[in-house]
Amino acid sequence: MIGFGGDPGFGVTFSIMQVMVPLMFVLVFGFMIVTLVRGIGEWNKNNHSPKLSVPAKVVSRRTAVSHHHHHQRNGMHHTHTATSYYATFQVESGDRIEFLVSGTEYGMLAEGDSGELTFQGTRYLNFRREGAE
Repeated sequence: MIGFGGDPGFGVTFSIMQVMVPLMFVLVFGFMIVTLVRGIGEWNKNNHSPKLSVPAKVVSRRTAVSHHHHHQRNGMHHTHTATSYYATFQVESGDRIEFLVSGTEYGMLAEGDSGELTFQGTRYLNFRREGAE
């Protein structure tokens, strides 16, 4: 079968694209919906969890840097960089818990600090160092 413009491969390519484009749209949209539902579920679970304050020690800190490159039709390139900050605390039972913290909190925490950790579910609320008023 000869496709559009006399090219025998065009008809097959066009048919494949008619399936692939909607499929990719559904997959991307589905991924976004699943991510949104999980985020709302975690937010709701945190809101229904008790606020706990326990003795803890800062055992490690880390950062995660993500880069996003955007190319536009006019040839312009934009780069966006985001840094996420994490702190790991060890509680009296020996369990370790890692929380996403703000950059300001990250800067105030030092490995080895001891004090009182306050959290709600997976949500970090506060860390008050021993001796801090």
